[in-house]
Amino acid sequence: MTPARLQAWLDSDESKAVGFKGKPTSESVGHRSGRRILRLLAKDHDDLTAGDLAHMRKVTGYVHRHLAQRPDGDVSETPWRYSLMNWGHDPARRRAKKR
Repeated sequence: MTPARLQAWLDSDESKAVGFKGKPTSESVGHRSGRRILRLLAKDHDDLTAGDLAHMRKVTGYVHRHLAQRPDGDVSETPWRYSLMNWGHDPARRRAKKR
């Protein structure tokens, strides 16, 4: 997802409604990760820390694991898709073909 699209998504009610929360009123892990992803995308590559790189690996692992758990049928309005979107990946978005 582009930074603008991710920001718009994180501002939505759907984004805030999904994911694991330690307390019912707290922010979900994925939503917090999405906010961190936005900060990472705004950084110069030379300014990334070891912690930033570790978070990037965590995001990649999460996305790969959850893509493997894709539910059957239309996923366009499912918590599965919404959770992935909080982590910066929209599985319903088509990618442009590379030449």
